[in-house]
Amino acid sequence: MKFEELDPRRIAVLVIDMTNAFVERGAPLEVPAAREILPSLREVLSTCRWLKIPIIYTVHVFQKDASNRGLAFDFYPVLKNGCLNEGSSGVEIYPEIAPKDGDIIVQKSRYSAFFNTDLDLILRRLGRDILIITGEASEICCDSTARDAFFRDYKVLFLSDANASTSEEAHAATLRTISTGFGEVLPSKDLLKRLGLLASD
Repeated sequence: MKFEELDPRRIAVLVIDMTNAFVERGAPLEVPAAREILPSLREVLSTCRWLKIPIIYTVHVFQKDASNRGLAFDFYPVLKNGCLNEGSSGVEIYPEIAPKDGDIIVQKSRYSAFFNTDLDLILRRLGRDILIITGEASEICCDSTARDAFFRDYKVLFLSDANASTSEEAHAATLRTISTGFGEVLPSKDLLKRLGLLASD
């Protein structure tokens, strides 16, 4: 599917969990592809700042005593080392795409950026109902956020070259699923063309 109208005044960008614990080389939860999407992501963020489109970063973070961890440690035992605990370097946003003045940071403790956070309130206060979703991991936190956005009647734009996974197969499957029933999947160049910032081929 394809959304016909992309009014910058209705759009917000979500940058999902692009923190040191996932992006740094050799990090405990390293997603190597997260570094590969950085050029596309930087271009999208630069363009959106120029258009005054709000940029919202999410940070997956647990309390120091891990009391809000849920079942995450069962799936990822490496989390027991505290790499996503509040105050650790792992929860700092990767420097290459660090937030700028005016950007918003939302902390979360579950895959979806909407679960037990103020994200929905923030977006409605800003009057934004079209979400550009970027970040990592495509099939986990990005997918969960896209689905929750759809359930709340947000229009989802899921960027194929600005979302990353540890698996090409999982990434491709996520793109198919999103496009089947949850949002529009497109490369960042197509997004910029739709926003009138690149000439059409």
